[in-house]
Amino acid sequence: MKDILEELESRRADARLGGGEARIEAQHGRGKLTARERVELLLDEGSFEEFDMFMAHRCTDFGMEKNRPYGDGVVTGWGTINGRQVYVFSQDFTVLGGSVSATHAQKICKIMDMAVENGAPVIGINDSGGARIQEGVDSLAGYGEVFQRNIEASGVVPQISVIMGPCAGGAVYSPAMTDFIFMVKDSSYMFVTGPDVVKTVTNEQVTAEELGGAVTHTRKSSVADAAFENDVEALAEVRRLVDFLPLNNREKPPKRPFFDEPGRVETSLDTLIPDNPNMPYDMKELIHKIADEADFYEIQAEFAKNMITGFIRLEGQTVGVVANQPMVLAGCLDIDSSRKAARFVRFCDCFEIPILTLVDVPGFLPGTGQEYGGVIKHGAKLLYAYGEATVPKVTVITRKAYGGAYVVMASKHLRADFNYAWPTSEIAVMGAKGATEIIYRSDLGDAEKIAAHTKSYEDRFANPFIAAERGFIDEVIQPRSTRMRVSRAFASLRNKTKKMPWKKHDNIPL
Repeated sequence: MKDILEELESRRADARLGGGEARIEAQHGRGKLTARERVELLLDEGSFEEFDMFMAHRCTDFGMEKNRPYGDGVVTGWGTINGRQVYVFSQDFTVLGGSVSATHAQKICKIMDMAVENGAPVIGINDSGGARIQEGVDSLAGYGEVFQRNIEASGVVPQISVIMGPCAGGAVYSPAMTDFIFMVKDSSYMFVTGPDVVKTVTNEQVTAEELGGAVTHTRKSSVADAAFENDVEALAEVRRLVDFLPLNNREKPPKRPFFDEPGRVETSLDTLIPDNPNMPYDMKELIHKIADEADFYEIQAEFAKNMITGFIRLEGQTVGVVANQPMVLAGCLDIDSSRKAARFVRFCDCFEIPILTLVDVPGFLPGTGQEYGGVIKHGAKLLYAYGEATVPKVTVITRKAYGGAYVVMASKHLRADFNYAWPTSEIAVMGAKGATEIIYRSDLGDAEKIAAHTKSYEDRFANPFIAAERGFIDEVIQPRSTRMRVSRAFASLRNKTKKMPWKKHDNIPL
């Protein structure tokens, strides 16, 4: 018996070594942690239960039968994050470059199936050279099986991808179908075709970092949600994100202890809106002052900055926030901001996370670039996402809410539950000057008449009271009381139930 136990420990030691000491040192030399170190940092201490430690590939071509390392380049299993169950896989670059074989994919598929069956999030740590060429189509089949699991798990359990090394070719499509993608600056990249192929086909000279690095994907493409300085910071932020999310689509988001007064009054909000209607202000100040302990977890902070998305807690419960940012493009809606917000709204609706919308929007961004880029269809995505969302929806209009953009931003007409407005808000088809020049076109040559007409229009329409008269605004509230009113609104909606008409699935304008 003793010999058997010793052999077991010997085999386990071999498996834990991955590709061996030399390759582990090389991994550290690149500023990267090993697959197992990453899992240990991500999960609660001592909580990891590993699967398939001794699994090995079955390839016999190209001499591969002589190199059959335990684990086959991926560490899989389950553990806990702050006591809540998650499933995890972590690709091991020290073993055959983390390349995906049939058995490597089989290990990933097993834990994804278990995650769906047991209702717990899946976190994938990607660090792979791609498909294992020696296995040919078997490797591609493995990728396909993983993709199918991503699709089936979507909207059932949260899926988080952490890119901590190369992720190229077909491998990028698994993270692309997950809910959140985090990257590490200077050591991770994603692209369908690498710099060499790009140079051959298009004659473009580009580095891997420029083509698919963390900065590119967080600022330009919006593929990734956030980028961090190193592996340690990225994994800490994943832990923080998981704390906001429910385990699956059948559970409510977790409730955490809070040490903030729900009825807290913020008198500084009474002066947040500048006297000059064309002056910007920082909407994040309002978000921080509404949130428990001013804690805000922003998603896609570097992309489409005219729109803010992220999570806060109110009375300890998770709430998704969507807000126009007057500091950037005056808070206009455009292609990028519409896509960003629509994706976030749909995630919240999948997982029963209530949505708070803070509105200061002068309209859609005009221009040929927007129209040729399909702003109509992209704007419709946000409209559609809000209209189909059945979670509790509370909207606060702080200043401008003009035209179609007013309707799109979680208006009463899209079945928002509570629609509040500050006294400083203006709800109209357009701004007073533009409206006056259309209505009184015949007086355009007379500056005094136009000024009088503009003043009259402002007095009549540049306020929230017409909308309140129609019942489109439930209450005009004092800015200082916003946290209290929003908290009470969500508290009253905790048992909300709303069903959409039966359908196989919708056909959102993609």
